[in-house]
Amino acid sequence: MSKNASVSKTRKLVEASIMVAIATVLSMIKLLDLPYGGSVTAGSMLPIIIISYRHGIKWGLVTGFVFGIIQQLLGINTLSYVTTWQSIVAVILLDYIVAFLVIGFGGLFRKRAPQPRALLIGTTAVCILRFLCHVISGATVWAGLSIPTNAALIYSIGYNATYMIPETVVTAVLAYYIGSVLDLSGITIAPYSKARRTGFAIQKWIGGLLVCLALIFDVRNIFSNLQNAETGDFDVTGFASVNWAMLGIVTSICIVAAIVLFNLNYNNRYEAGSDVK
Repeated sequence: MSKNASVSKTRKLVEASIMVAIATVLSMIKLLDLPYGGSVTAGSMLPIIIISYRHGIKWGLVTGFVFGIIQQLLGINTLSYVTTWQSIVAVILLDYIVAFLVIGFGGLFRKRAPQPRALLIGTTAVCILRFLCHVISGATVWAGLSIPTNAALIYSIGYNATYMIPETVVTAVLAYYIGSVLDLSGITIAPYSKARRTGFAIQKWIGGLLVCLALIFDVRNIFSNLQNAETGDFDVTGFASVNWAMLGIVTSICIVAAIVLFNLNYNNRYEAGSDVK
């Protein structure tokens, strides 16, 4: 193995380790803890998706596998609810190992679309795959335990949707935002070189972040009302309990502020372009 190849592999290994650590910390930051179970994290899957996008599916799968093992260790008490060794193995595989392993496919669309769109599509795709893992687990292993035996598949779909839909929205929005402001394809992660040449301003970062925060705020407050606290069902009647006035005010303020910041950024870029001419 050449020296350059060894350095490259070492760099990837260190970066993957850092991203797993970041993902683990983010998984502990709960934007939403639902009453009957399930939670929405602060985009904990995104670091694994970034590794997959930067270094390929192989590295993504390995990183996702390690992340899945860590999540299993953190959620070890889950195994106390199942009674047979077959159920224990199934829970470990479906709810943890495979469910987080598939996040490693997040970089699959790198060569098929521009970076922001590729990350958005990849994130959505792996979230769907993870959702399917949890649904299968719920309809098989958990049926008769925490999920009613009758119509177990329908129940599992509804229950897992209560946290996977907002988790998908949060992660996809953050992925698109990160993909819009940072160049993830180089040796190091850095702002787009094109943005630096055209007078890239901090206003764009802040404006995009405000939009992300507004959406996260909305998702948190809407989906906290959509899981039945007694049954765990996806309950659409919960929409009536949402404080729509507060959501409208907060969202409007964030969007207006973001528009102002984007306009300032555009003006700065225009003036910088005029000076060059």
